[in-house]
Amino acid sequence: MSLMFMRLMRRACGAVLLGASLAVASPVLAQPVVGPDFTSVVEKVDPGVVNIRTTASIRVAGRGPGGGSDPYELFRWFFGPDFAPPGRNVPPGTPPQTPPGGGGEERSVPRGVGSGFFISQDGYILTNHHVVDGADGIVVTLTDGREFKAEVIGSDQRTDVALIKVDTKDAPVLNVGEPKALRKGEWVLAFGSPFGLDSTVTAGIVSAIGRDTGDYLPFIQTDVAVNPGNSGGPLVNLNGQVVGINSQIVSRSGGFMGISLAIPIDEAMRVVQQLRETGQVVRGRIGVQVGEVSEEVGRALGLERAQGALVSGVERGGPADRAGIEAGDVVLKFNGQDVRRVSDLPRMVGNTKPGTAASIQVWRKGKTVDLKIEVDRMEPDTPPAGASKESGAPEQATNALGLAVTDLTNAQRNELRVQGGVRVERAEGAAASAGIAAGDVILGVNNTDVSNAKQFNELVGKLESSRTHVLLVRRGDVTQWVPVRPAR
Repeated sequence: MSLMFMRLMRRACGAVLLGASLAVASPVLAQPVVGPDFTSVVEKVDPGVVNIRTTASIRVAGRGPGGGSDPYELFRWFFGPDFAPPGRNVPPGTPPQTPPGGGGEERSVPRGVGSGFFISQDGYILTNHHVVDGADGIVVTLTDGREFKAEVIGSDQRTDVALIKVDTKDAPVLNVGEPKALRKGEWVLAFGSPFGLDSTVTAGIVSAIGRDTGDYLPFIQTDVAVNPGNSGGPLVNLNGQVVGINSQIVSRSGGFMGISLAIPIDEAMRVVQQLRETGQVVRGRIGVQVGEVSEEVGRALGLERAQGALVSGVERGGPADRAGIEAGDVVLKFNGQDVRRVSDLPRMVGNTKPGTAASIQVWRKGKTVDLKIEVDRMEPDTPPAGASKESGAPEQATNALGLAVTDLTNAQRNELRVQGGVRVERAEGAAASAGIAAGDVILGVNNTDVSNAKQFNELVGKLESSRTHVLLVRRGDVTQWVPVRPAR
């Protein structure tokens, strides 16, 4: 082999090795990460979402004597009748003279901002009960800038669903999806007006389905950013279908902290159907108080696992009492459906038409017992729009404050050391919002003592719905005045 040939070979090998090293050293270009594109969904849904502004009428207290401007009375109104700074000789428990704003000129002031969406071309809008509750005026603004005055067709506090309507024939309607088809981890979008910033959209994933928080309905839990003003807006899937109504957030600060809750749209539409037809929701009831079956209780009762609803009380003469249900029973099935959690039973019974003869299975003394029960009618939370109050209602029917009360027994009066008063059997509507609960004892309405249930309901029936009133409420060893406003 010649010397020239060997030199050429060495040069060729060096070039190959250099090229290989250069190839290895060349940087690899990273592929761009492409996130989900929501633009087509937003363009499809956004026109059907509305901003809702509400107003309420208040009385501005006048100046001077009797005008409600005494700051001492203002403090006593908010901090309770026992508030007594030095120098003021007022016996503890004396009710404050006049509620703030109880006299003077009536004015309309902004009350709140929420969201909603069209479910029909003729102007029906779905939103939350708490968005429109107590409002005297409602203004709806569309994304194209058009504004309409709205009327409340019906509202249901128990599910936090409300139906309102505006005068239009060409509303952009949103399609309804199937919440049961949702999967954990699936992308969803929330539309609304957080803090009044209309036409806002946020995105996140489904965190849990059927989240039980102690409310009447199970929720869809997501990590979508939802803030005050989003309430009533739609939660949609990537097909642009509404799967829920944004309703609540779980927060320690009052703002979004990564957990938001939406009402499943199928549950909401079930309510809407009744609101549209009658303006109110009629539910079934069987007259029981139920509690959770813990692991310890389940084992003690001989159940294979913690399930069902533990009966803690039975209404005397009610449907459950007539059917033979006893305190201590565990309800396992209602009308063939498994009662897995305590919250299942109220929903199952509530969705059953009053008058229905239903089957119910209970666990009693180590074995199952099958019974028949006729479902009774639960009084609606609020009367239908424009309806007048019926006379001759039973004393346990809810009144304009949302209270069902009964007379105190002699034993209860002796125990509480009171002469009159009534016991709260059920608190709904305005009373529940004010914090009144079953078991509380009401001793007075404004400045009038309460003697019995009949007189109490008569007093409530005469209350003006345009102003706030106070109830003297006894809970345990604490007695305090609670402000509450009748349902309009």
